[in-house]
Amino acid sequence: MGKQDYDYLLVGAGLFNAIFANEAAKLGKKCLVVEKREHIGGNLYCENIEGINVHKYGAHIFHTSNKGIWQYMNELCEFNNYINSPLANYKNKLFNLPFNMNTFSRLWGLNTPEEAKQKIEQQRLKIENPKNFEEQALSLVGTDIYKMLIKGYTEKQWGLDARLLPAFIIKRIPIRFTYNNNYFNDTYQGIPKGGYNSIFEKCFKDCDIRLNVDFMENKDLMKLASKTIFTGMIDQYYAYCYGQLEYRSLNFEHEILSTDNFQGNAVINFTEREIPYTRILEHKHFEFGTQPKTVITKEFSIEWRVGLEPYYPINTAVNQKRFAQYEKLAKKEQNLYFGGRLGEYKYYDMDKTVEAALQLFKEMNGEVKL
Repeated sequence: MGKQDYDYLLVGAGLFNAIFANEAAKLGKKCLVVEKREHIGGNLYCENIEGINVHKYGAHIFHTSNKGIWQYMNELCEFNNYINSPLANYKNKLFNLPFNMNTFSRLWGLNTPEEAKQKIEQQRLKIENPKNFEEQALSLVGTDIYKMLIKGYTEKQWGLDARLLPAFIIKRIPIRFTYNNNYFNDTYQGIPKGGYNSIFEKCFKDCDIRLNVDFMENKDLMKLASKTIFTGMIDQYYAYCYGQLEYRSLNFEHEILSTDNFQGNAVINFTEREIPYTRILEHKHFEFGTQPKTVITKEFSIEWRVGLEPYYPINTAVNQKRFAQYEKLAKKEQNLYFGGRLGEYKYYDMDKTVEAALQLFKEMNGEVKL
């Protein structure tokens, strides 16, 4: 194809660019999608194994309180009524998350909210200016909850002793004095029936797609389009000229088991430091499956380095300062836009990713109808 045969080059086939492509198609715009993986869908990609939609890159539950975004997504797929109610396993005892009256009853044998409030108050560390994560958590929830259900999990997640983590990582810890196990407070939540793949097939159906192509080695592709939307790592795009931004990465071990039900719940966190994985997912429970076999995934949080997949931006003051330098470079660009978790170095939930993609499209093309 000749020069600028496309309106948009979309680098990355994840959610941000899928929504952008969906809007572009409504205006008859032509998009070229470049994706380094062998599939579209980004981290939401599902693989069908034993008739089960396996979330290959970790659990993803769509949740939002934005009615417009919920309605928008319902035009792309039909959601089931899955309610996220994870459990925490500590020394083979199970506790409900987020911390609620079921947790406190199991932990202390208490029956009333008043008893639970008094217990937490007795255990809370009375400190005005917590210096680190451990002091902050102890000042919020006290010793039992912290030592059993927070400390080990957090240290595995970040790869550091809790006393070396900054206090600002947790400004608050959700505590409920009701028997409500719904992890999210949002109005709407669910998982697409049949998994997430259909959303991407629908959004990208009018696009030309090139899989297994590393854009960083093929930047000349930008010449084919009037504008480029880049959803990779912003620091990588600029060859780490201000240094590397930090991320946490994940490793997944998938297993097919010859049982119809391994753990009875979609998500169980393992809070002991000695257990190497942070959680086990049992995928069939996301869609109320009754298949004869089951697929589980053990999730390990690992240190990121160049070559690994970046999952979570580490929002320390140093990283934010470094990102601000990259952002200044990005703002000087003509016809190049950065989006998504990696392009904007933000921990976006899915609904916020959709909002951000729609906002960018609106800024570039005018009104988006929700």
